Amino acid sequence: MGSYYLIIGVIFIVSMIVQNRLKSKFAHYSQMRLQNGMSGKEIAEKMLRDNNINDVQVISVPGRLTDHYNPADKTVNLSEEVYMQRNAAAAAVAAHECGHAVQHAVGYSMLQLRSKMVPIVNISSRLLQFVLMAGILVMASSGNKTLLTVGVVLFAVTTLFAFVTLPVEYDASNRALKWLETSGTLGRSEHDAAQDSLKWAARTYVVAALGSLAQLIYFASMLSGRRD
Repeated sequence: MGSYYLIIGVIFIVSMIVQNRLKSKFAHYSQMRLQNGMSGKEIAEKMLRDNNINDVQVISVPGRLTDHYNPADKTVNLSEEVYMQRNAAAAAVAAHECGHAVQHAVGYSMLQLRSKMVPIVNISSRLLQFVLMAGILVMASSGNKTLLTVGVVLFAVTTLFAFVTLPVEYDASNRALKWLETSGTLGRSEHDAAQDSLKWAARTYVVAALGSLAQLIYFASMLSGRRD
């Protein structure tokens, strides 16, 4: 299990570095008040209007980092801070979540694929840890690899989902940044701040996907007997 703990350790360290950097960036850009004085809510509503999306509601949800777009009920859900604040960080998050609404409206294929995967990913995530651990114990005691194979397949589903999420997130950010620039909603320095914020946010998804892939490779190697 030495290799596994090494992988987990490296993933944890890199993830912490990226998360801390992201928090630092958002804290810094939260101090950059927008010249236009618009709140996150107002920016989101303007981006939706400019993209001729009239059936999506912008609402406030409790907590931090709870921002998301819900395609089921067509709502852009902004955390309380993003919803009310009038700074570059809030503008970046609000526009990014509206980027997902635009994806939904135009039928962006990767978002559609991601949405279709959600039910099976939810099931896989609930079963994953139990099946993997049980599979390892069964293989160690009897040599039977069937249960571990099932666990690896479940892990592969969640890993695939993580990689499908990458283009969805990057595309939403690109749509947000393009609109922020072409609409003249932000000044040059404010736009640069929003771009930097979204860049670091996207890197958290990259780290998560690579970490999931590394763990998948490790567990798959157990099936072939090549693990260290």
